[in-house]
Amino acid sequence: MFEVVLHEPEIPPNTGNVMRLCANTGCRLHLIEPLGFTLDDARLRRAGLDYREYVSVDVHQDLATCLTSLGTTLDTTLDTQATGPATLNRQEARLGVQSGPRVFAFSTRGTQRHDQVAWQPGDILLFGAETRGLPASILERTPTDQRLRLPMLPESRSLNLGNAVAIAIYEAWRQQDFRGSR
Repeated sequence: MFEVVLHEPEIPPNTGNVMRLCANTGCRLHLIEPLGFTLDDARLRRAGLDYREYVSVDVHQDLATCLTSLGTTLDTTLDTQATGPATLNRQEARLGVQSGPRVFAFSTRGTQRHDQVAWQPGDILLFGAETRGLPASILERTPTDQRLRLPMLPESRSLNLGNAVAIAIYEAWRQQDFRGSR
């Protein structure tokens, strides 16, 4: 199915809702530290109900580590924080070459609508923190056609993280004819 990555999520009920969503759609969930909560937070458990045992959740120290574990990279190592940069072939980095599964970054600053993508199993859906979205450094390193947005009215600021993830997953899954569902 698809990989869902939450970059530095802050609000436990949102992440709990995304856990439940992933459990019900067959997606794997990846959380990028720092988290705004602990995984044993009661609010997280309440929102996720009893679905925690049905979803694969991996916690990664940074985005670069997460993407490496998924067998992909973007044009340079993303979000290395204090661990220092990892390097790719400089020519590939300059050209924006991506290897492995595709990474799609969701942002109100996205350049393409989410429904204009021909989704493929294994695609990675990347979402930012609730109060600040994805850092510009990540968006700048994401290929332009893989910076996605969800349609909203012009005066709207953003959608709830759980809602945004649900919209994206269900469009991607719809294009797969809801493979594996009942």
